[in-house]
Amino acid sequence: DLVKSHLMYAVREEVEVLKEQIKELIEKNSQLEQENNLLKTLASPEQLAQFQAQLQTGSPPATTQPQGTTQPPAQPASQGSGPTA
Repeated sequence: DLVKSHLMYAVREEVEVLKEQIKELIEKNSQLEQENNLLKTLASPEQLAQFQAQLQTGSPPATTQPQGTTQPPAQPASQGSGPTA
């Protein structure tokens, strides 16, 4: 009985940890989906076509972001106030 109760306690503890991890992953997934949708709306059709082509060929995505229109939302202050080329 002692072994059984100890095992059940350990399992309950692990379940709680896993539930918390699931909750965090769901939140992160939601944030990433929102960011993805935002980037899709900000990207030009040419950029989307280029990205699709890169996915099909398996090459890594380009690191440059032309005209600053596809920057992630983590840098909202650069919109309109950054240098334009």
